[in-house]
Amino acid sequence: MSKATGSWSAVRKALEQDLLCEALRGRVRYRCTKYPNTDNQGIFEIFVDGKPVKNFSMESVGREARALYGGKGRADFWTNMRSHMEDNDRAEFDDQEFAEALRIYRQSDIQSAVRHENPVVRMFAVLDRRLGRRSLERLREETENQPDWLRAFCRLRLEAEGIQ
Repeated sequence: MSKATGSWSAVRKALEQDLLCEALRGRVRYRCTKYPNTDNQGIFEIFVDGKPVKNFSMESVGREARALYGGKGRADFWTNMRSHMEDNDRAEFDDQEFAEALRIYRQSDIQSAVRHENPVVRMFAVLDRRLGRRSLERLREETENQPDWLRAFCRLRLEAEGIQ
């Protein structure tokens, strides 16, 4: 984490306690692992009920790149992906994109964050305690328009709040 976002332990505490909706406290956990000698690259993981449900790493992006571009390298992925896919169509994001989305989310009001073009920013907003019942009702109507991976977080929040 950069100085702009704070230490990871402070950020994790904010995400898991201060900003997380009451219905999901204790169920959603975040973990960050940094690897030595990798230009500060690492992996951010999200766990729900003790099970990993989403990770953000260069490795996961690389798997998506290989699947999309027939084993060609990450350079081809980044070049082609930006011209052919919108962020909303992507399934994987790397650790730097996670950190940038977290920074944007923390600097945004909740209504801007839940409508943000970046689905990772929207993920943080979906889990946020500041998202009220009316906004959750609208979210329910818009869930099917979200990427598959984000749809799971939307459903988690809606179910936790008793909104079917």
